[in-house]
Amino acid sequence: MLVRIAQGEVARRGPWLRITGPELDDLAHQAAADALVAITGKLGQFRGESRFTTWAYKFVIFEVSAKIGRHFWRHPTVPLDAEDWDRLPARFGADPAHQAEWGDLFAALRRAVDTELTPRQREVFVAIVLNDVPLDSLVLSLGSSRNAIYKMLFDARRKLRAVLAANGYLPDDSPRGS
Repeated sequence: MLVRIAQGEVARRGPWLRITGPELDDLAHQAAADALVAITGKLGQFRGESRFTTWAYKFVIFEVSAKIGRHFWRHPTVPLDAEDWDRLPARFGADPAHQAEWGDLFAALRRAVDTELTPRQREVFVAIVLNDVPLDSLVLSLGSSRNAIYKMLFDARRKLRAVLAANGYLPDDSPRGS
């Protein structure tokens, strides 16, 4: 069962990371084996508040995430310090006709990223948004947690949205007092 869950998860994530064939299958088997070791070690902590298979499932997903993250850093496709702002319009689905219209917005976004974000927020934002680095890989690289990275990205996006709204590039969605 653990191998089947791991194979499903790596099949879902694998093509995005360009992992295929025997390497993908090996990754699934390693993750399932490591999950089994973790489950066995924490068996006494199972409280029965959910089905055992549901509880075990989370161990497999965690191990797949960790394995894929380590795999990414062994074969990185994009260096973390490289910034490709020219790809940004395509990431938001802007076709060439709209890219020209949105040029000012993207220029303002770049200025805001450079001036408004802390160095760590900028590093996380650039890695995830511009360089398309997988979250799990970034967590391993920065020695952080998923929640800390999510929070940092959330705060960075909130800052950027506020700056862009204040300068008239986006509608002001901030709540108003009565």
